[in-house]
Amino acid sequence: MKKIISIIGLFAFLITINACSKSASSTPTNTTPPPVVTPGAKLMNLPAGWKYSSLISSGFPDGMELYFFDSIYAGRKTKMFCVAYNAKNALFEFKPVLSSTAKKLSDFNKDESGKVLACINGGYFGSNQSFSLVKYNGLPVASANIKTLSRNFNGVATTYYPTRAAFGISATGDPSVAWIYHVGTGNDLVYQYPSPNANAEGQSPQPIPTATFPTGASIWNIHSAIGGSPMLLRNNAVNITDVQELISINNTTSRSRTAIGYTDNNLIILLVVEGDNSSGGYLGMNLAELAAALKSLGCSNAINLDGGGSSSMIAGGQLLNRPGDNGVERSIVSAVLIKQR
Repeated sequence: MKKIISIIGLFAFLITINACSKSASSTPTNTTPPPVVTPGAKLMNLPAGWKYSSLISSGFPDGMELYFFDSIYAGRKTKMFCVAYNAKNALFEFKPVLSSTAKKLSDFNKDESGKVLACINGGYFGSNQSFSLVKYNGLPVASANIKTLSRNFNGVATTYYPTRAAFGISATGDPSVAWIYHVGTGNDLVYQYPSPNANAEGQSPQPIPTATFPTGASIWNIHSAIGGSPMLLRNNAVNITDVQELISINNTTSRSRTAIGYTDNNLIILLVVEGDNSSGGYLGMNLAELAAALKSLGCSNAINLDGGGSSSMIAGGQLLNRPGDNGVERSIVSAVLIKQR
């Protein structure tokens, strides 16, 4: 249940936060009021309704900022949080992480050594097993995007081979998104494709992806990456390939969402949409609305990550969104940490 905070209490809370030099790696607390707002965004021109958070952004190095939205979007009450940072700035480290047992995003944040500036939940999982790509710093793949799925075809459970979306950073800091498949018996040979394997539930499955199929395949030489599904934006156009990626996540209904993408001028965008909170009136977004929100922020390419109760964002040591599981953080197995080198 939300706490009712008096004006005096809120003022005292903000003074305390400003006075503290609390490490970004300390255990975060959920904030009911939005961060303090003043003009001052330097990295981008914010779309209508978006505001710059001076309170949290002031604790970031130059080249990273936090924005938030708490207004009407697509005709309903909506709350979103966005962290943007310069992918080419060597001060920032993009670090996807995997845990052998599910734990809260706040624990990922707390357990990580060094200074964590911001983090979001990662890809899909079940029973402590990741179903999405996790790769870091050129090391072997810690977890692969799922390689086979069982779907109904003519009344029979049938194996399909999806090329699901992933977001990655090259060794030189260049971001990219791709439909990928781990070719061969291992997981480290990752191929990207200019379009996804043209699967659809209820239709005959496409052949297993290879080095030559789907057409235009090439090795995805990526340094660090996180997988998800589906693709949302590709080459400055909305391109939601949920059908081909065989992903069903309340695609056309509103819920909490997490996404990651980038702009043409190499700003990486981390976005969390609050939802599933009937007491707060924030229902969330469907995939089409999520893609539109990312595009309005300047994203040219973006993918969807796990959502619903998994959706979480921590920035400046604070859990910003109210998690969809009645305000309680869900334990997850992967996360994306943005660290200060």
